[in-house]
Amino acid sequence: MRTIFTTFLIVSSVYFCAAQVKVDAITHVTVLPMTSEEVLKDYTVLLKDGKVFKMGPSSKLKVKKKNQVIDGTGKYLMPGLTEMHAHIPTPENGDDTWVRQVLFLYVANGVTTIRGMLGDPYHLTLRKNVANEMLIGPRIFTSSPSMNGNTIKTPQEAREKVIQYKKDGYDFLKIHPGVKREVFDTMVKTAQSLNLPFSGHVPVEVGIRHALASKYASVDHLDGYLEGTVSAEALAQNPNGGFFGYSYVPQADEKGLAALAAESKKQGVWVVPTQSLFTRWFSPTDANALANEPEMQYMPSKTLFQWRQNKSNLTGANYGEVLWQRFILFRHKILQSLYKADVDFLLGSDAPQVFNVPGFSLRHELKSMADANLPAYVILRSGTANPARFFGQSGMFGTIEAGASADFILLEANPMENLENTWKQVGVMLRGKWLSKAFIDAELKKIAEKNKS
Repeated sequence: MRTIFTTFLIVSSVYFCAAQVKVDAITHVTVLPMTSEEVLKDYTVLLKDGKVFKMGPSSKLKVKKKNQVIDGTGKYLMPGLTEMHAHIPTPENGDDTWVRQVLFLYVANGVTTIRGMLGDPYHLTLRKNVANEMLIGPRIFTSSPSMNGNTIKTPQEAREKVIQYKKDGYDFLKIHPGVKREVFDTMVKTAQSLNLPFSGHVPVEVGIRHALASKYASVDHLDGYLEGTVSAEALAQNPNGGFFGYSYVPQADEKGLAALAAESKKQGVWVVPTQSLFTRWFSPTDANALANEPEMQYMPSKTLFQWRQNKSNLTGANYGEVLWQRFILFRHKILQSLYKADVDFLLGSDAPQVFNVPGFSLRHELKSMADANLPAYVILRSGTANPARFFGQSGMFGTIEAGASADFILLEANPMENLENTWKQVGVMLRGKWLSKAFIDAELKKIAEKNKS
């Protein structure tokens, strides 16, 4: 057999050169299949046509000599991650360089699937091009353009847009703030009649209880849950709750969380916490400190400038570190209530968003979820097996089992023992094509150098 573990790649300047290297097997590796918490030691995974063909103990599964093989001795193999609250850019004046760079930043961190949360007609073509391996990028699910108070002002407008977005081929609808209750209800009725899911924010007039009853596919950012524990009188006295209910924290009553969590489970609503949005953009941490983090070298200088301004604007008047700490603690309590009710989580960080760099931001998201005392397996499952279940594609990606897409991360250590090990990556496999750390690092260096110019 031909072993290509560390020496098989002589990198050219062309992205797709590396992606064309096909691997037939990974041998003697410890597999974290994510179909359960089981860890499979000294396994061989055979690949065919970009999928897992067969897997079993290395002592029983033989590999042909002519095959391209990665020796996984001492290494750990887990499914690629899914970013369930991603943002995909569009070309600037016909130049798609930044689009390609963002997609690569995801892949470079082991993100092999993304759910784009602000759709554009361009993304429909991009989704197809990535699927056809015309460029390196994660599998794409894309929302419709924003459904908000300005884009759907009347029930008729909501009905027409839902029908059009279904016809266009978007995977789901993205809900933003400002939608009136009557308009929302028409949108829901039309979407459900067309079997078109909807996810995202919870408009104020809708509220978390009506959102749950309306069967959101996913509620993102924990939007509405904090407000759902505040009395109607307090809400009426202070109709502006600030950033995701921040100013309502003193009036919030955690006793109401259990009922909200139970209703979430009953209605089958999934939750995308995006905790890192609040521990970074909305944190007391100085903007300049965040802007000087190593991962920021992969963002354009104009973007970093905008991020500094956005953070300063968001954490201006009426913002205090003590109240922020209480806000984060209450969000932890929301997450714990949902976990105890067995509500399903989806991993998402809202990137690229203020100081959340695509791919790299999931490092912060995993830590933020762990800080809420969620178990490592629950956190890892939220970014592997759960997204496939969410899309009704269990066994097709997000797990390591026969028939699943060969989207893997090869690691130096076990992430179930320490989530930080998720980032000790030897390389990434994207639909059966191996990208070594050497190749990934070389491409990241090119992105960083381009951003300096």
